[in-house]
This record gives sequence, structure tokens and C-alpha cells, in this order.
Amino acid sequence: MPELPEVETVRQGLNQLTLNQKITGGDVLLERAIAYPFSYFELISGIKGSAIATWHRRGKYLLAELSTQVVPISFLGVHLRMTGQLLWVHQDEPLHKHTRVRLFFGSKQELRFVDQRTFGKIWWVPPGVPPETIITGLQKLAVDPFSLSFTVEYLASKLQNRRRPIKTALLDQSVVAGLGNIYADEALFLSGIRPETLCVDLKTEQIERLRSHIIQVLKTSIAAGGTTFSNFLNVQGVNGNYGGVAWVYNRAGEPCRVCGTAIVRTRLGGRSSHFCIQCQH
Repeated sequence: MPELPEVETVRQGLNQLTLNQKITGGDVLLERAIAYPFSYFELISGIKGSAIATWHRRGKYLLAELSTQVVPISFLGVHLRMTGQLLWVHQDEPLHKHTRVRLFFGSKQELRFVDQRTFGKIWWVPPGVPPETIITGLQKLAVDPFSLSFTVEYLASKLQNRRRPIKTALLDQSVVAGLGNIYADEALFLSGIRPETLCVDLKTEQIERLRSHIIQVLKTSIAAGGTTFSNFLNVQGVNGNYGGVAWVYNRAGEPCRVCGTAIVRTRLGGRSSHFCIQCQH
């Protein structure tokens, strides 16, 4: 599943390519890709004639502000889930067989939502309606790792006195918004913390290191355009580069980049975890 760096990479690309261009129409090829409204005709009629003012990211959600000269701002929300892609292409580009939604622009370009596994969703939030009331998953999100509110004190309050593994806690979007399996493994390695360590056993200095390395690894991956895995591509169809420099993720059996010990892969809470038994304890 695309995590914060992949979604942020898509957001940055969309802000470079799609702003201030009028939406002239669209086509929905798979109705269940639309989470709201329940009629895709209402979706297309709601967004037609508007332009994208800017794209925001909240956790792993993308939110586009839509505006016209006469209609107040509405929002278009997207969650890529497992295999979703947003691709900015010319309208003459042949359709990918997993294309689910098409949005047409006056420039003869279009934004395509491609999703092989069909778990991804799109919402249209009408004018005057808070996005959280339609996209209810936003209500559960914790603070963003790049927010000023993501302090050591905040993270400690979310972790201390909880008897669950730190890796499991980091995947909880009510603890840290946007963090997922890849970058939780990477941040724990850089912090020298085993994934099965209970939150209640973490010392303050470990939490300080963890907060710092969460931010560090996310920034590094964003600079590399995210990690290429499964179906992830940016809006121009380009792979990310972080996977080639990952510390532990998806490197089971390979030598640790620090000490040379073979990276271990284990299962924790139904998810794979990668770590170094020498560098993490």
C-alpha cells in the first residue's frame, strides 16, 4: 500500500501538473470506485466546470480543492489503498485495462484513476460540507509526522503505558498519520529498536530517536520519489527510487548495511517486519 512518501510524491506531482485547469467532464468505468456520492452522475455534474486550486495530503488521503467563480469550494478526495494510481496523461493515451475513473480537462489532458485490486476510493464533498463528514476515515487520523504537533511529548503520550509492540503501534493511523509497514521498519532500524519491543518498555531517549528517525526516513524517501513496490507509480508513470537504498525493508537474508549481519524477516500482527538482530535490541 502506498504510504506517506508515495502519496506525498503524487501530491507534489499533481500540484505541478493539474492546477487551474477546468474539468470538462469525466467517465466512471467502475461504479464502486466512487465512495460518495452514490450516483456517479452526481459526481461528474458536481465537479464539471470547476478547477483544481490545490492538492492537500492528510495521512494517506489526497484532497483536491475544487473551485469556480460562482460555486464555493468543494473537495475531491482520493485514497489509493493497495494498488491505486493517479496518472496524468493525454486523452489519446490508450486505456489501461484497470482504469476505473477518468477526469477530462480542457487542455486535452486527463487524470486517470487506475486500480488493479479495486480497493481504492474517490469521494466528492459538496460545497459547504466539511470533508470529515463524508470521508469519515479522516476523523481517525493522528497528527502528521511533519506537523509541529508531532513532538516527543505527543509521541510519548501515544506510546507509553501501552502493552503492544512498537511496530504494531506505528501502523495505527491514530498514533502517526501516514506511516506504514515500509517506513516503520526503516525508522525502527535507525532508532535501534526491535519491532516486537513493547511500547511500555520504551525509554524517553528511544522515543526521542524514533520521532527523529520517522521524520528523517520519510524525508529521504520523498526525495527519492517514494518506494517502488507492487503497482506504485507517480503521476507521470515513473517508479520511485527509495527501495534501492532501504536499510532493512524487503532485504531478508541480505547483509545489514551497518554490521553485515543477515536481515531477519518475521511476522508481527499479521504483517512482515524486517530488522537486524545486531543493530536493534
